[in-house]
Amino acid sequence: MPHDVRIPEYVIGRIMAKQGKLEAFDKFEAAKTAFVVIDMQNFYVAEVNTAISIVPYVKRIAAACRDKDVSVIGVVMKCAEKECEPSQWPIYRKYFFTEAKVQNHLTKLSPGNEGHEIYPDLKVKPEDKICAKSRFSPFIVGASDLHDILQELRIKNLIDAGTATNMCSDSTAGDAMMLDYKVLMVEDAAAARYDDDHLAGLTSSSQSFGDVKATDDTIAMIG
Repeated sequence: MPHDVRIPEYVIGRIMAKQGKLEAFDKFEAAKTAFVVIDMQNFYVAEVNTAISIVPYVKRIAAACRDKDVSVIGVVMKCAEKECEPSQWPIYRKYFFTEAKVQNHLTKLSPGNEGHEIYPDLKVKPEDKICAKSRFSPFIVGASDLHDILQELRIKNLIDAGTATNMCSDSTAGDAMMLDYKVLMVEDAAAARYDDDHLAGLTSSSQSFGDVKATDDTIAMIG
């Protein structure tokens, strides 16, 4: 099962005091909406023990989006393709990783490795788009071409799902909002290693970055 957590009452109270209502957005126009699935690659699905449980929810949303002509975009982490290439995250890898962890990332998240591939049960369709990123957030300058893709498609609204809720998904949501996208994070289609981590991501996003909804409510709001 996905994480069984609830946003605390004090957070709900803060949201109500801040914006006057619990949810900022009532509807997303399909033509201006993209469903962005973050880092649902074999490597992360294996590393994050709750990630497999969200696959059915991600699939349901993706199917509904395709039926409504909403763009479905898989965003994947891409590490250096050659050992001789410089580290893409020198500070993070030098100070927050052991050397074994660095090599694990470089190897398993490099193109051509099974860990880099999207989890096969998600069944990417020909009409879906795949965007590679080299930072937690695909919106950091030089990290990916996601912003360019969305601008070309005239996208204004982002539905955010995937892993990890409190890291790449939360980073993506925050940067998207700062670039003037309307953001919705799907609480049962996002996963983190621990319930507390998942809740931290939902709490952060719901207070400042966008709405947080369940899968059924997400599908229902796509006009």
